[in-house]
Amino acid sequence: MEIVWQTPANPPEPQDYIFRNGRRLVRPYYFEFISHVKNRWAGKTVVDFFAHEFKGRPYDYYVSAVNCGRIRVDGEMVPVSYILKPSQKISHFLHRHEPPVLAFDVSVILQEPDVVTVCKPPTVPVHPCGQYRKSTVVGILQAEHGLAPLFPVHRLDRLVSGLLILARTSSKAEIFRQQIEGGMVKKQYIAKVIGIFPENEVVINVNIDYNAREGRSTAEEGNPCSDSPSKGKPASTKFTRIGTNGRHSLVLCEPITGRTHQIRVHLQYVGHPIANDSLYLSEQGVNRSSGGTTADRAAANSCLNSEADLVCPREYEEECREDFSIDPMCTHCPGLAPKGYGGDEEGLWLHCVRYSGPGWVYECPYPHWAILL
Repeated sequence: MEIVWQTPANPPEPQDYIFRNGRRLVRPYYFEFISHVKNRWAGKTVVDFFAHEFKGRPYDYYVSAVNCGRIRVDGEMVPVSYILKPSQKISHFLHRHEPPVLAFDVSVILQEPDVVTVCKPPTVPVHPCGQYRKSTVVGILQAEHGLAPLFPVHRLDRLVSGLLILARTSSKAEIFRQQIEGGMVKKQYIAKVIGIFPENEVVINVNIDYNAREGRSTAEEGNPCSDSPSKGKPASTKFTRIGTNGRHSLVLCEPITGRTHQIRVHLQYVGHPIANDSLYLSEQGVNRSSGGTTADRAAANSCLNSEADLVCPREYEEECREDFSIDPMCTHCPGLAPKGYGGDEEGLWLHCVRYSGPGWVYECPYPHWAILL
């Protein structure tokens, strides 16, 4: 089988994408993953290292990958008993399957000589990260609009939608960065929350402590009587109710600081979490959300769902074979998506609508869920 390896230098192209059942998928491709041996890895065999650090594939796979040269050390084939040394380069050539995202377009709102603004769809990351490379805002804009290079001025979480500003030069991105760090940029989001939000303006000044292991933040009130220092970072958000139907409220959210999940945590803190935010909903909120749908469905939990068309069951196997070449060593083939990813993830009801700074304003239309019936 002839293999064409892809590197970051290979730009995404329109034919890389496959649309199925409301999801955007990427035609699987070959890619070289590179890491360098850390001191704590040194002294292990190359197979034991992979089996311990990357448990998503079985031990036998790593044995086969080393034997056939898909795993190499310093560019050379090595035996399975090879002992790793500090700072050595490890290459893992594999058949990459990207997780699915919702099949929304990345619509261009405004295109200027040095700035592009777009409406980012939910579930799509801003730039390459983790298992995503081509199904990103930057990748899709390059493939479908020929826009490159692009430098994201700010970030939106993968599940969040709305206004995204991208500079077309590094110098313009630096100007935006200085303005943001200097506190000269005002950000506005809207959120659909549980219950009747207070009519008067609400300002929350509560520290936020982010737990990277759990992937979530918590509100942390300071205790003046405690000698133990607060682990959280200062965070401030202003909330203004736009409207309510008695069951849900639409709220304007203006973060003054920029902490991880700040808006989501502060809304939970005031007792009005985002209505489909499973990560921060109370038990009462889960029962009142939109059918119990979840916005933060982790890959590990998604495997509890039935394997939908995304993973290419037997009746679709021939169709998948037409979409891409099946790799006999790949632990995800013949599926389009990596195993364990279900097809029911939705976006969070949190949407960026406006950024403004010295002499400039950029806006994004409201999403469909912003209507209160």
